[in-house]
Amino acid sequence: MPEKKQQHFETAFASNAEKMSRRDFFSWAQTGLAGTALMDLLLKPKPLRAAEPVNASLTTTHFPPRVKRVIHVCLIGGLSHLDSFDYKPTLKKLHGKVMPTDKKPETFFGKIGLLRKNDFEFQQRGQSGLWMSELFPHIANQADELTLIRSMKADSANHTPATFQENTGFRLNGFPVLGAWLSYGLGCETDELPSFVVMPDVRGYPAAGTINWSNGFLPALHQGVPFQSQGPAIRDLFPGREISKSTEVASRQLLNQFNQGHLERSGVNSDLVARIRSHELAAKMQLAVPKVTDLSGETAATKALYGMEREEAAPFGRNCLLARRLLEQGVRFVQLFSGGPFGSPRINWDGHEDVKRNHLREAARIDQPVAGLLKDLRQRGMLDDTLVLFSTEFGRTPFTQSASNTVGTGRDHNMNGFSVWMAGGGLKHGLSYGATDEFGWKSVEKPVAWHDYHATVLHFLGIDHTRLTYYHNGIERRLTNVHGEVIHDLLA
Repeated sequence: MPEKKQQHFETAFASNAEKMSRRDFFSWAQTGLAGTALMDLLLKPKPLRAAEPVNASLTTTHFPPRVKRVIHVCLIGGLSHLDSFDYKPTLKKLHGKVMPTDKKPETFFGKIGLLRKNDFEFQQRGQSGLWMSELFPHIANQADELTLIRSMKADSANHTPATFQENTGFRLNGFPVLGAWLSYGLGCETDELPSFVVMPDVRGYPAAGTINWSNGFLPALHQGVPFQSQGPAIRDLFPGREISKSTEVASRQLLNQFNQGHLERSGVNSDLVARIRSHELAAKMQLAVPKVTDLSGETAATKALYGMEREEAAPFGRNCLLARRLLEQGVRFVQLFSGGPFGSPRINWDGHEDVKRNHLREAARIDQPVAGLLKDLRQRGMLDDTLVLFSTEFGRTPFTQSASNTVGTGRDHNMNGFSVWMAGGGLKHGLSYGATDEFGWKSVEKPVAWHDYHATVLHFLGIDHTRLTYYHNGIERRLTNVHGEVIHDLLA
């Protein structure tokens, strides 16, 4: 645009500003997600120090933290603990028999078949001797890094509420997820990237979609920011067309006036404040995101470590490698989803029809990437101050999902007992905690509820779970509700 026309355009733009509503301006501008931040970038006297938390509610942790960041690998659909981390020789002995019990087991679909042995062979792994199956051969090689909890239990055998509970402590939606609580409590170590990043499965979002990384009633700026597994990491991060710097500055100044005026008229509005801050963050991310997502500087050996040369493992391998890079840049919490939406065909861990075929397919996608992540964090010295979580919403039944007189190939949902693991700083490694009964049906030794799990995770980050609260609708809400006990036996 010629200079005179440009000046005339900007003069007319400013003179008509008071006649335009905020909504009109958004419709008119169409300049992308960059938001109000350019002036902030130009005028800011100095950047925040990397070690200084951004937007944190806690000025200091309640006690010295053992770790400062978290990666959560979240398996959607219900991993069979009986075929992965919880060895039950009794199932092999009684394969094809009726489960001996005085009470009819409750199941999600009500089809109680005969007992079924494990589909994958188990053996003791590493110096710790943890029993693990051949389903995850690469992760099994990292057994001495793991802290297994074999006595988890949930309150729902329905996928969506069970996943909500896994992430929020509650079975209903509308509550903040763990990553949002950590963003709220600890903030971020950088002002150029979000504190809470989510990487969904390349095949689609889990059931209930974006609710799985919701801020709930916390300020909206603490919601998870999804990075795409294919194409641009973040949609609409850049304007759809090139615009001049002067137009950019003028438009941001005017937009800021609209936003501030709207806040003054309507009062505090966390959604609007979050939108303003997200626009400020977006401008900084225009520089930071291309750098952190550019994997061209990673060596071929590193990419091979994450399984990226294998077609089936490449998408999750990329996500795991990107998670490490995000942590290096100060992101607080990264959540990686394994498994997409429910339906037919199943593209998650929901092995109703055929556990072996289902789990082999899904494990091939994540086994080497997750093991590679642990190795890479260890060799870079990052695992000592990072907590890696590996969990699923519930387990599977020891009997098959079929008619009572047959041995089928699938397993139903089991909320009464299942396995998860942790790795990283401050843990007793190579440890097995708790146990299910001889069939792997119910947790009978040191049962762990999600509230206990969440209390323990917060403890590792230096947070007393009873003191990280947010006042909402007359209640001092917290991640663990009115429950939760730290599992001190896991602490080194």
